[in-house]
Order: sequence, then structure tokens, then C-alpha cells
Amino acid sequence: MLDEFIAQHKVGDDFKATAQQWYIPLAEKIAALQQKRQCIYLGVNGCQGSGKSTLSDFLSCYLRNQYQLNTVALSLDDFYLSQTERQQLAKSIHPLFKTRGVPGTHDTQVLSQTLSQLRQNGAALRVPSFDKSLDNPKPCAQWPQVTRPIDVLIVEGWCWGVEAQEPSALSQAINTLEQQQDSDGVWRRYVNEQLQSCYQPLYDQMDYWVMLKAPSFKQVFTWRLEQEQKLVAHTGNQGSGLMSEQQIYEFIQYFQRLTEHSLKTMPNRCDQVFELDQYRQIINATAAP
Repeated sequence: MLDEFIAQHKVGDDFKATAQQWYIPLAEKIAALQQKRQCIYLGVNGCQGSGKSTLSDFLSCYLRNQYQLNTVALSLDDFYLSQTERQQLAKSIHPLFKTRGVPGTHDTQVLSQTLSQLRQNGAALRVPSFDKSLDNPKPCAQWPQVTRPIDVLIVEGWCWGVEAQEPSALSQAINTLEQQQDSDGVWRRYVNEQLQSCYQPLYDQMDYWVMLKAPSFKQVFTWRLEQEQKLVAHTGNQGSGLMSEQQIYEFIQYFQRLTEHSLKTMPNRCDQVFELDQYRQIINATAAP
């Protein structure tokens, strides 16, 4: 199963050691929790490019193969608002909301409904899917379909689990983007309000939290660039929604505030924290007692 996963996901050979030492024991722990609770919701936090999707896919694959559990993996990215919806938000609230990424640019109402429906019943349900190369949701007919009750749900996202900042923390801009395009703080205050009112209530549905902790925000650019290059290779062309190096540098500034906040606060809130080096190798792991 492990060799097949490595080949299918095109991850390096060093992934085998990582899986054997860290990810399989985590999967075994999740399987044990599922036996007690029947249905487990797992939240996975990590900055852009940290490996959240790979971890989520591996856990899902392992639990299906080893325990025959029905698993579903969701990405917060798949709940982004459409371009049209974000343009409307940009006009009514702040121009920076035209760009997807921060809290406020996801359809949290659909996310809430999806989480509730997956836990409550096994009726056929389609879960959203977003096409980053087109910067829009895929047509509903192309959304993955869940047809029976689930045993394990995995939800991953760069800001998933992150709580709102104190209002006083919003007074000073932290980068060029905020200095030049959000000098009055309207954008970041609205992001913070959305985080508190629309995202935090959903966190309570998670039964177990995992964090892939980057060494610092500085690493995000390198990882995000690698991510974009893989997306280009996968799609076969530089689509309208794919970015150059300069665009990536500018884009990650949208994420800096909450990523740095996450690195400080999330470790204390998670059941399992994997600390990463600059090469995404796990150098330390801590678990809640």
C-alpha cells in the first residue's frame, strides 16, 4: 500500500520513512478513536505547501486499506467563493477580497452544511471542488459524491483551526500589502470578524487536531512556488489562475498575518504537532497527553 501511494502521488522516496515513523502511528491512533466513537472528524492545519494534502490523502488511503473505513478528505480550498462572489465582496467591503485565500473568501455556510450532513446521514451527497487553474468552483456535476455513512472525515486548510486575533493586534500593518492597500485596517478587521463568527464555531465539530508546523513564515514562499510549479505541470499550461514567482511573492502576503499567528497559537491547541524543517522533514513531534 505504501509503495503504491508513493508512486501514485509522486512523492519522494523519503516519504516512506516519514510515513512509517510518524504518519502510520497517527493513523493507528485515529483508527482506535474511531472504534470508540464510530465517526471521527480530524482537523489538519499547516501553512501553504507544508504537506497537508499529502498527509490527509495518506491517512485516508491507509484507513481505507488497513481498516476498511469509509473516509472522506475535504480541503478548505474547495469551499472558496467564485470570482463573481469575491468581486461583489471586493466592491461592498474591500478590494483585497477579490483575491481568494483569507477568511471571508470561503463559503462557510456550505461548509457548515456539508459537515453536518456528512455526520448525520449516509444519503448521497456531493462535496464542493474548486479549480485553482480557473480560480472558480468546478461544475456541481464534477464534485465528488459520498454515497454511504462515513467513519472518518479529514478537513485540512491553511487557516483551519486558527482563532481570531485580539483587536489590538490589528492596529499595525505587518507587510507591504497591508501598509499600501489596507492602511485603515478595514480588510484585516473584516477577516478577523469572519474568523470569529463563521469559522471558529465550526472548529468544535473536530474531534482531533493535527498541525504541520513550518519553521517560519519565510519558508512559505519556497513551498508555495513548488506547489504552483506542480500545478502547472499537472494542468499542462500556465492557466489564468496560475502565478509567476513575483505574483506568488505578492500573493503570500495575504496569508502572512494569520500564518504567523497560527505558528504561535495553534501548537497549544492541537492533539498532535509535527515540527518541520525547511525541507518539510519532521524533526520533532509532540502529542497532547
